Amino acid sequence: MLSEGSSFFKGMLLGGVFCLFLSLFGTFSPTVPLTMEDQHHHHHLKPLSKEEMQKLSETQMSVLAQRVRVYCIIMVTPKLLMYWAAANDTWSKHCDKSVFYTSESSKAIKAVDLQEKDEWVRLRKAITHAYEHADGLRWFFIARPTTFGIIENLKYLVLNKEPSQPFYIGHVEKSGELEYVEYDSGIVLSYEAVRRLIEIFEDEDRCPEQGYSLWKLSEEKQLAACLKFSGVFAENGEDAHGKSLFNKKSVNTLISDSIKQNPEDVVESCCSDMAITYSGMSPSQMQVMMYGVYRLRAYGHNFHDSLTFLPPKNSDND
Repeated sequence: MLSEGSSFFKGMLLGGVFCLFLSLFGTFSPTVPLTMEDQHHHHHLKPLSKEEMQKLSETQMSVLAQRVRVYCIIMVTPKLLMYWAAANDTWSKHCDKSVFYTSESSKAIKAVDLQEKDEWVRLRKAITHAYEHADGLRWFFIARPTTFGIIENLKYLVLNKEPSQPFYIGHVEKSGELEYVEYDSGIVLSYEAVRRLIEIFEDEDRCPEQGYSLWKLSEEKQLAACLKFSGVFAENGEDAHGKSLFNKKSVNTLISDSIKQNPEDVVESCCSDMAITYSGMSPSQMQVMMYGVYRLRAYGHNFHDSLTFLPPKNSDND
């Protein structure tokens, strides 16, 4: 009797594991057929070096600087109103166009009300809306309200990248065989990547609005899976020294970690000089970051930057 019970239990366990396996992989095919044209070979993406910049003429630099324009997609909810207000008052001013997308209407700050609670469905709707209202902008930056973005450094990263090519950039993580850009540190998409994404949204088999697995995948992984089916792969944004440009921690946390791990060289081991994002920022920390990044100046010191990214027309940015 004990033996029969044990066998029954083993059968139930194996059956459960098998069902779990099917449910987990039922949403996504284990392989994605790609043509050679779809293959992306630059997994680690870096900005132009100083030497490469010096080879460009003033006319070329001016054209590039004016061409790189960014549409910021900022995902918010009313319960994060303080963060929402801080993002609205700080870094988002430096986007060429910034639009807040909310789960429900709020009279406090202007936003597009998507009337959707599900985060993945809401993100799909926001990306579709941004694509339809891009007005000539060819780069898209997706962020949470707890993320602080330095848009000029983002523009520098993609300065010589063609938005007509599929780019999907940020802080890359790996889950099984799927490489994805971590949402909290910000997601950068080129126009071509978004165009392919809009197309794959129509394919419920490969990019379902509602997943079929026992547990729900996070929206960052669902986004990566849909992009992968479109031949678009995650690329890690790094500086010339291999330091990450997209940070999933706040400046405070990164410095604290560096003090513990590298007390002799805190700043160098902490962060990139050309960092694009920091995450987990409180509203007050965002205001302090704004002061440090855009307002504080050492009188008489010239950073000798090769080009200038002008703010959008009628912008009240710093």
